Amino acid sequence: MKFGEHLKANIAPEYGEQAYLDYQQLDSIISELSQTKPSAANESRVVSLTAPPQTNAQGLDTSKVNVTEETFLAKIDSDMVKVEKFTLSQVTKIRAKIMDLEALLKQQPSSLLSDEGSSTVPEGTSGWNEREVVDRADEIGNDFLRLEKYVNINFMGFHKILKKHDKNLPNNPCKVFYINRLNAQAWVRGDYSDIVVRLSNIYASVRQDHVAEENKDAAQSFARSTTKYWVKTEDVSKVKYAVLRHLPVFLQKTSTGESDSQFTNSVYLDNDQLELYHGRLDKTPGAIALRLRWYGSGDPQLVFVERKTHNDKWTGEVSVKERFTVHESEVPLLLQGRFPIQEKKAEMIAKGKSPQEIDEWETLVREICQVIVSKQLVPTMRTQCMRTAFQIPFDATVRVSLDTNLCMISERGYDLQDMHVWHRDKSWVLEKNEITRFPHGVLEIKLEMGGGNLTPPKWVTDLQNSGMLYECHKYSKYVHGCAALMPDEVRAVPYWIDDISLRQSILESDGGRVLADPEEGVGPGATAVYQHLLPFGTTVEDRTDTALGRTSADKAASQGLVGEKAPLIGNYGVNFYSGDEEIEEEDEFAADLEDGICGWFFPFCSRLNVNPGHDPILAPTSVQKIEPKVFFANERTYLHWLHHGVILSSISAGILAFSEQSGATWGEWYALALLPISLGFCIYALHIFLWRADRIKTRIPGRWDDPKGPLLLGGAVVLILSINFIIKLVAIAEYDKEL
Repeated sequence: MKFGEHLKANIAPEYGEQAYLDYQQLDSIISELSQTKPSAANESRVVSLTAPPQTNAQGLDTSKVNVTEETFLAKIDSDMVKVEKFTLSQVTKIRAKIMDLEALLKQQPSSLLSDEGSSTVPEGTSGWNEREVVDRADEIGNDFLRLEKYVNINFMGFHKILKKHDKNLPNNPCKVFYINRLNAQAWVRGDYSDIVVRLSNIYASVRQDHVAEENKDAAQSFARSTTKYWVKTEDVSKVKYAVLRHLPVFLQKTSTGESDSQFTNSVYLDNDQLELYHGRLDKTPGAIALRLRWYGSGDPQLVFVERKTHNDKWTGEVSVKERFTVHESEVPLLLQGRFPIQEKKAEMIAKGKSPQEIDEWETLVREICQVIVSKQLVPTMRTQCMRTAFQIPFDATVRVSLDTNLCMISERGYDLQDMHVWHRDKSWVLEKNEITRFPHGVLEIKLEMGGGNLTPPKWVTDLQNSGMLYECHKYSKYVHGCAALMPDEVRAVPYWIDDISLRQSILESDGGRVLADPEEGVGPGATAVYQHLLPFGTTVEDRTDTALGRTSADKAASQGLVGEKAPLIGNYGVNFYSGDEEIEEEDEFAADLEDGICGWFFPFCSRLNVNPGHDPILAPTSVQKIEPKVFFANERTYLHWLHHGVILSSISAGILAFSEQSGATWGEWYALALLPISLGFCIYALHIFLWRADRIKTRIPGRWDDPKGPLLLGGAVVLILSINFIIKLVAIAEYDKEL
């Protein structure tokens, strides 16, 4: 589909065609100009006010030409002004609606309203209806998402038409100038995140969120389940809106409250061998990551010292994050191994901290100091991002964080001055091989593991199945930064490095050595096996335009069913005027992707044939978690099936031998009927073992059992036994008659 058609198909009825850039007219101007072939600009630095202008490339008087380069430039200028004015006016309207809704919420608390929505407030006073407030907030959210789509489609339109101009009129390039001008305009660079914060507060008032008690322990420990996803830039606002309807934006105490996100820095420690990097990459049991984190765009004041310890879940242990806080001036002492533990301990005793808190804090501090000294850890990599956190304050039951504008900065190559300098100064100019920018947002969904209940709320499941999240199993910002910025020092790289969407950013950071050959797509090792886990594919199999996030089809596949995709986060308006018509075809699939062994042996029985010519689409981002016992369980199942097949064949061989001696004709038929069934058991056992081993190896999402094969084989055995039972009854009856 050409962009002009795409633009026309995605015009919001609420705005009308006149609000958008006139792409068709700009395209027509370019077509006319390309026919006249205007010459390059005159380099002469003098002019004559009485001499006529030069002729064009066709020898025609330019004053007689109706369409000139100035026509195009004037039109694109006017369209930029039009789009900017319209965007700012819509933002003003949205803020006015929010202000009215906030004023309504101040009139009367919802506790005085009945569940049916009827007011129970005293006569003469005004109240607000909870359903009405939610509907109005949803309308505001939908208006904002519609506006963002309007901005994006116009922004893309300007890029497209300027690129087309420079391609068709190479003598008069203007794309670079106008793109820089475009990015400087208020409708593009404006930060409207205050709308997100205010909407979050409105929903929180309706939900009546209760603030939990703050944990003021000196040392804090977190045991939780974390899943990480990539989010496309165009979906960031949609995801934010989907979350804030259920969780408030959690602003740290250092935040000004003017934005929904905070500037977050994390400096990771490692040694010259990158021991911690390779431990985290290999997921070695007990592998740790140490980082120094602070919030805010200024110089660090309060620094969080955090240690993350990886444990394999199948061992019965869980990964844990532990942390404590220090002042910025105390960080060099910590890195030198001279942290004043006893002095701090005395201060904690004076403040009345419990002995258990003090012991836990001391143990954590001593262990971190010891590992820093023993492993000779130094600042190695820094991650920077704007973090939006969604959480009921001090309640970690469900916590969602979204990192945008993510970049990784190398902390190697400067004098640490005996650890007195432990991060780059913000005034230093970075070389291109010292910084890499991640092209997507990173969403983390964290569930508290208290009580062993890891079942997420329904809205979390709906978000996961919305198609906007691309799960990247065990993604690590630190690991990615080291792989991209230290290609000569790493011995191995993570599997997601070969994802096509990351390739350009890694090349711009001079990290091309870790990338696979473009003709091969993936590098050697695990990536060759798990390339289906790459959210957007490889250079060989590019799924950038067709990749789906984790969808309800994926969820159903894990249950053995594939049906229609789940609604896009309920009815939140996040799928306005979709231009991806080809994606709609996927809703036609109602077949079971896990069609069982019957579909393997008898393809005409497979329900996948209800829509021939289409390949079933599974989200490429789901990951089945594998424990070592799964491989052994597959082997045991294979041996059990094989064992029963051998038993059946032995029984049939024995019956056949005795029936030949006694001359029992039915016995021979009975034995011959059991023999192919026993052979079927053995063939089925081998086939299902290989089939399941392949699914385990590639972690294909969906069912790994066969619900039909055992029924077919078991039914055949029951049928033969039933026939034998009936014939024996008939034989006994005839024998009694003869007597």
